Amino acid sequence: MSSGAGKVVCVTGASGYIASWIVKFLLHRGYTVRATVRDPSDSRKINHLVALDGAKERLHLFKANLLEEGSFDSVVQGCHAVFHTASPFYHDVKDPQAELLDPAVKGTLNVLKSCVNLPSLKRVVLTSSIAAVAYNSRPRTPDVVVDETWFSDPDFLRQSQLWYALSKTLAEDAAWKFVKENNIDMVTINPAMVIGPLLQPVLNTSAASILNLVNGAQTFSNATFGWINVKDVANAHIQAYENTSANGRYCLVERVVHYSEIVKILRDLYPTLQLPEKCADDKPYIPTYQVSKEKAKSLGIEFIPLEESVKETVESLKEKKFTNF
Repeated sequence: MSSGAGKVVCVTGASGYIASWIVKFLLHRGYTVRATVRDPSDSRKINHLVALDGAKERLHLFKANLLEEGSFDSVVQGCHAVFHTASPFYHDVKDPQAELLDPAVKGTLNVLKSCVNLPSLKRVVLTSSIAAVAYNSRPRTPDVVVDETWFSDPDFLRQSQLWYALSKTLAEDAAWKFVKENNIDMVTINPAMVIGPLLQPVLNTSAASILNLVNGAQTFSNATFGWINVKDVANAHIQAYENTSANGRYCLVERVVHYSEIVKILRDLYPTLQLPEKCADDKPYIPTYQVSKEKAKSLGIEFIPLEESVKETVESLKEKKFTNF
């Protein structure tokens, strides 16, 4: 329970979806958490953190800007671990360089620069993404198993204009180069689409994909994604720090399914709900593939079933008044 007693750790981008759960679990385990947010005076962004059990005694909020060099220097002083989760994620991008690529790459390097020659630091845990793993010209079909040895190909991503995936790929790549040169122990967590309960009051991109389906969408997209519960993702970050033998990358995917399967799960859970009947296009469904769970299981991740994750997401969206069916 109190494995973190007396230990100080840092979580960047702490008001975000995954980070909020990391903070919650760290406080529960007795850690003292230094959490960075863009604006500590924005109560809408921080109230859910301040309300967590243990926050009064052991949560300290700091203002830090990803693109400002040195803005993490004082925050990470004396920390045993740094969990770097801050990175923008949205789809409607007008200027990929300024909106996604710079904050992801420069932000990651800024945080890592603050970790150089930090005597207290045992490990950095970086939130990467399956987007940095699975996107290249290799085929992905139901018999293919993607694992931690796969890397997304930046040229392929540029041609496909997959800007978010490119931002995560370049950021993780830059991070590995930097930590090798500077002798920093780093582990990366590479989750797929993260769903499950929301702690924060604002809607995040992956929960929005479920909200869209239950809020009267006419069609579902012809897309196939891996899915994972936010609690498994947060837990994996902490295990990756506490487990001394953890190393390299950890893919986190409970299951890879087409959007039609998500609709089917929703229909089984909520039979009276108006859900989209047809796909957004007439092309064949984009095939599923598999993602290896072996390495993640070695961290002690048990994988909450997708059906449960979908249900938790919808119930949380109802509770937060994003939907009112």
